Formats: sequence, C-alpha cells, structure tokens
Amino acid sequence: MNEAFYFLIDTCFTMVLMVVMLRLWLQLARADFYNPLSQFVVKATNPLIIPLRRIIPSIGPLDTASLLLALLVAAAKVVTIQLLLAGQVNLGATALGAVVVFIKEAFSLLFWVIVIRAIMSWFSQGRNPMEHLLHQLTEPLLSPIRRVIPPMGGLDLSVLVLLVGLQFLQILVQNVVAGLF
Repeated sequence: MNEAFYFLIDTCFTMVLMVVMLRLWLQLARADFYNPLSQFVVKATNPLIIPLRRIIPSIGPLDTASLLLALLVAAAKVVTIQLLLAGQVNLGATALGAVVVFIKEAFSLLFWVIVIRAIMSWFSQGRNPMEHLLHQLTEPLLSPIRRVIPPMGGLDLSVLVLLVGLQFLQILVQNVVAGLF
C-alpha cells in the first residue's frame, strides 16, 4: 500500500516540479512565450509565481521566484516522502534532499526534452510550434557540440554526445551525493 502512495506522491510532485523548472528554463533561454506550450506553462505556474515575484525580485536573467518555487516544491516532495516512509521530518535531510531532487529532476527534464526533440525531428518538417520551442531550449546546448563535431553525412551526433555527457554528469552527481552520506 505504501508503494502505491509513494508512486502517486512522487509522480504528482515530479510533474509540478517539471512544469516550474520548465518555466525557469524558458525564461533563461528567452524562449517564445506566445508558443502554446509556453502559454500552458505560464498559466499553470502564474498563481504561485506572481505572488512570489512581489516579494522576491529577479536577479538579471534569473527569475528567482521560479527558482525558489522549484526548490520549495522539491522540499515539499522530500517532506511528504519523509512523512510517508519514516513518519517524521529531518530538516537537514530536507534541505539537502530538496537540492538533490532539484538537480535530479533538472537532469531528467533536460534528458526528456532532448529525446522528444530528436524524435520529433524524424517526423516533423519544422512547422510544429512545439518543435520550435524545443529548438529554442536545446540549441544553446547543442550548437557548441556541433562546432566540435559537425554533422557527418546528414547524421547529427550532437544529441548523442549531449545525452552521454548528461548521463556522465548525472552519475557523477549521484556519486558525490552518495559520498556525502
């Protein structure tokens, strides 16, 4: 029974966290906010971000209200899971756990956006507004790789290199976190 509740709680918090992190990423990438996917993200997160913006100003291109909201959602996920599994809350573990959950979900979001963009490129002819938005999000990460490894015979290896690098970083972070405990 606990496994089912754990799954449901984990999934719900992860989905909310992904939407908030996507908003943060859209703003950092200066993506098109009139895109239908962007509009969904903005409308879904505005009720929580607008009040935070009145208290916490942005720092340059970084929307600190979105960042704080993402960390608060990650902390709420950690607290809820602690209560479900242990019946108590450890504040030190919550703070560190929130940062770890934030980093883990950032890697996961980046992975899925890259994979979805790659799959869409096989079928779409570049006329899809979602493909355009994914291009805006991922191109700053892929273009430096393309400068080092240009497409060969029509095959773009930059996505593969980025995914391998992302997995490497994810394993490295997991090992560092495991070393702390």
